[in-house]
Order: sequence, then C-alpha cells, then structure tokens
Amino acid sequence: MKSFLRKQCRSTGYYNMVKIILHGCNGRMGRMVTDIVNDDPDAVIAAGVDIAGEGSGGFPVFRDISECDVSADCVIDFGAAPAVDKVAAYCLSKDLPLVECTTGLSDEQLKSLKDVSERIPLLKSANMSLGINILQKVLKQISGVLYEAGFDIEIVEKHHRTKVDAPSGTALALADTIRDSLNDKMEYVYDRSQVRQKRDHGEIGISAVRGGTIVGDHDVIFAGHDEVITLSHRAYSRGVFAKGAVLAAKFLKDKGPGYYDMSDVIG
Repeated sequence: MKSFLRKQCRSTGYYNMVKIILHGCNGRMGRMVTDIVNDDPDAVIAAGVDIAGEGSGGFPVFRDISECDVSADCVIDFGAAPAVDKVAAYCLSKDLPLVECTTGLSDEQLKSLKDVSERIPLLKSANMSLGINILQKVLKQISGVLYEAGFDIEIVEKHHRTKVDAPSGTALALADTIRDSLNDKMEYVYDRSQVRQKRDHGEIGISAVRGGTIVGDHDVIFAGHDEVITLSHRAYSRGVFAKGAVLAAKFLKDKGPGYYDMSDVIG
C-alpha cells in the first residue's frame, strides 16, 4: 500500500486527484497504466479488478468488478471482451464514467456501449494513442485536397507476430477518417494478388504486415505524380496507449453523458 498512501499525502491532496478503478489491472496494459499513474500527481488507482484477485500496485484488488465497493471518479477497462458488458453495467449502477479500451468487441457490444453512453460519460476509441488521434485530425484536413489533386491513398500497418486480426482496428479507423472526409467516395482494397487490373483512383489500399515484436506501425501514403507524402506513426511501447487512457479518465471527470473519443480529448 506504500504507493497508494504516498499519493494521499502529496500536496495536491488525494481528494483532488482523479480516482480510477482499473479493470484488468494485472494484465500487460493494466500494469502500464499503474506505472503511469504512480508518476502522475493528478491521478491515483483507487482499486483494481482482476480475476487473479491479487496485485502489487499498492491498491485493493477485487476478483470481480461487482465486488468493488471503493469510491472512484472513473473506470478504465483494459480487460477481456467478454467482461465488457458487466463493466458497463457496473458503471451504470454507480453512475461512473467509463474509458473502454478493450479491443475485439462485437457489433452488438459496440451498440450496447452507445446505449450506455446515453446515461453516463463513455469514451471509446480505436486507438488510445495521442499521436494516432493527432494523425486522424491531420488526415481530415489534407485528404480531400490531395485526393482531388490526383494522389492515390494507401495504408500500411505493421504489428507483432501474435496479433491475430488484420488489418488492425487502427488502420481501419485511419481509412474511415479519410473516407469520411471524402464523403464516402472510397472503396477499401485489402489484397491485390488476385486482381490483375489498373488501380482505381477511388480506392484506399490497406496492407498488413505481421512479424517479430512490432508494437504498432502505421503509414498513410499519398502517392502522386513525381511526389509522395507519407504520414507515419510508430508506437515503441504500449505505454502510449496507457497514457492516453489516463488522459481520457481525466477528461471524463465531471463530463455529462455522451459517447466520446480521443478526438474530444485533444480538442
């Protein structure tokens, strides 16, 4: 409990901090969130939830979120997809904001989260990285200009060898950002190996690479006549996603009900 007690004694005062319930606290991302919060004078982990029921973060850990009776300002969820409905129900019952970071959710679960957001503040983004969300903001500004100037658009994403889904959710989110800015003109093309024909200008090519321990690389390529513009984002550790989650928790405190994403956080 040392780190927890030390935080309560800081000059900012425990009650002025954003108090977080961390669901999935013993997982890889949960441990990263804990490390980041331990160095943040404006946030504290009030409690954790993990099926193991133990932790070394210096805060109480519950096996199930329904057992958690600790007062908090927000829940950050880095747990498994099957538990998302229970986490959302808990937040509804406690009137707590929710930063939902779990990936691989079904369409039904995503719709359910939208319904939940009508009653509590809820933030869900395809990628919690501040950098990726800045990249999306830039894409909204430049995609239309470059497309009309004749530039073709390709997205290449790279991830570690154990990632099972392809393309990544982030690559699709980047493509969606571009397509939305072009009034849904574009068609996604994932594989050209069976198509022996000239590339159509109304395409966004999306390619996936899997190998090694790559955390996450995304390149958006605008290829024009005699010039190429490439916007790139490299995640060198998963800490960038944890930082974004903590930033989102601070943002949601005192917000009204609604479905937010990281673009709302960065303004």
